[in-house]
Amino acid sequence: MRFPEDVPVLTDDVVKLRAHSSDDIEPAYEVCQDPEMQHWTTIPVPYERENAVHYLTEFVPGGWRDGSSWAWAIEYDGRYAGTIDLRPGDGGVGEVGFAVAPWARGHGVMTRALNLAVGYVFEQQGWSRVIWRAHVGNWGSRRVAWKAGFRGLVKVPDGGVARGVRKDEWIATRSREDSTEPQGNWWQVPTLEGGGLRLRALRSTDAKRIMEACNDERTQHWLVGMPSPYQLEDAEGFVDSRTELLASGEGVTWGIADLVTDELLGNVSVFDLKNRIDASSGEVGYWLHPDARGRAVMSAAVGLAAKHAFKPIDEGGLGRRRLMLFAAEGNTASAQVAVANGFTLTGTAREASPRRDGSYDNLLCFDLLATD
Repeated sequence: MRFPEDVPVLTDDVVKLRAHSSDDIEPAYEVCQDPEMQHWTTIPVPYERENAVHYLTEFVPGGWRDGSSWAWAIEYDGRYAGTIDLRPGDGGVGEVGFAVAPWARGHGVMTRALNLAVGYVFEQQGWSRVIWRAHVGNWGSRRVAWKAGFRGLVKVPDGGVARGVRKDEWIATRSREDSTEPQGNWWQVPTLEGGGLRLRALRSTDAKRIMEACNDERTQHWLVGMPSPYQLEDAEGFVDSRTELLASGEGVTWGIADLVTDELLGNVSVFDLKNRIDASSGEVGYWLHPDARGRAVMSAAVGLAAKHAFKPIDEGGLGRRRLMLFAAEGNTASAQVAVANGFTLTGTAREASPRRDGSYDNLLCFDLLATD
């Protein structure tokens, strides 16, 4: 193809994909100063102005001319907002890459650009599949791919390389026949308040309180899946892992905080939301910092979480029909939380709750219906 004459202009009347021009050099250079851009992409660091000049005046035109890559400038609100490129491969399958300016994030710009570019290669170039990949932890890129209908996500250990360093990589694809709609749910963590409590997303600054709570003797006794001793890095890993729970559609976790001081008091989760047998159900789990016990904190927190879980999805809730809650037979405090929130004891699973010494407790099984 000739550049820029043969570069197709693609638009949905909000976002436009067009050929790059020399006017894009300065804004492209500025975009590439963004720390997030430098962290997640393979651009040179430090990124000099001559890097932008080379990319836009040599690399991009060369890709169009020899067919090795097709890169468009993304225009939004009359401004250069980033770049998206497609790299053809064998058998009608190629890869996509993209980057968007910080000022344009959060407006759906990249999702629109991705749909335009992918639609073009499916409809005009006969591609059958497009591959997206990103380093693990690049949640912004993963969310764009999810919103644009990419699916079949897998994690490949050491699958990517950035400046000579191997990194774990996410990979997902979209075929010509696939819907452009997101597959599954990417849950949000709404702030819920009531009973003198605030349920909010966990933060990195909560790690010390999490470590204290999870090293507590009672918590360690009843929750045998926790590391022992529970280190600060375990707490930090727990906070980091909550985003994957949301993105995969598996569950939502709240930090229970004091309404006045915002100090972390505990944790409550609604999880197992992709249950293969019953995708309309969920399970409630929780733990409490020892200095918050005896004040009905957990009963109030579970009540708030359950109310949100039963709220329809189109109203911002989790759309659950049924919630389950399990407590070891000897964990009377946990069982009292269930009873206080109207859960019904449905049975006892014999010797189903393991202990650290290798013994087993009976497990009390509770449930709560949206209609209760």
